[in-house]
Parts: sequence; C-alpha cells; structure tokens
Amino acid sequence: MHNQTLSNKIKILIVDDNRLIRHLLRLTLTDSRIELFEADCGEKALPIITDQNPDYVILDVMMPGELNGFQICEMVKSWKDTQNCKIIMLTASSQQEDFEIGQKSGADYYLTKPFSPKELLSIIDLSDL
Repeated sequence: MHNQTLSNKIKILIVDDNRLIRHLLRLTLTDSRIELFEADCGEKALPIITDQNPDYVILDVMMPGELNGFQICEMVKSWKDTQNCKIIMLTASSQQEDFEIGQKSGADYYLTKPFSPKELLSIIDLSDL
C-alpha cells in the first residue's frame, strides 16, 4: 500500500512549527527505509503532500498560518491521490474534544506530546520493505 517509487522507501512528512520536535522526529525516524520531508506550517506542507504523496504525515495540530493540523488532515483525506495517506496527529492537548475533532477530520492516529518514540515507530509499518 505504500506510495513507493523506485527507491522502495516509505515517505514521511513531518509538519510541526517547533524545530526541536522536528529534530526529535528526524532522530526517531532515521532509517534507511524511510525518506523524510519537513515543513514548519500547513501552507508549506500542502505542496510537499501533492508532489511527494507521502505514506505518512506526522501533523502538529496548532501551527502558525491560516491552516491548522485538522484542516490539513481533512484536505489530505478528501483528495483522491492522497486519501490513503496515514495521518498521525501530534499535539500537546489531550482533551477529548481534540481527539473527536481529529477523528472527524480523518486522522488515523493521535499522539500527545510528549510522545513515545517507540509508540510512533509501532505505528509506521516497515515490515514489507
């Protein structure tokens, strides 16, 4: 089900305005089977999503700019070419309302900060590479 090209790598886009969180995610996802992309806001993420068609998007909920993570998730899930992309919402909020909004927007997974790198890695399927 992966959107692999000739490289046979899983494509993962990290979208978070916090540089340190992006760095931690990069360290967690350092694997020769993974091709990483990064954006610090939703507006920068959209062209990467349409150009690269990632297998996973790790998406912060609250970011600067016009689009929050829920809106990006809803857009990605509504587009034919990207609807199978797995969305992992990453947020500091553990409120039930946020989980429900995430589900309604189409999120596949929901992790709260601080997150467990092991939990994140258990979500990403590298088994068929």
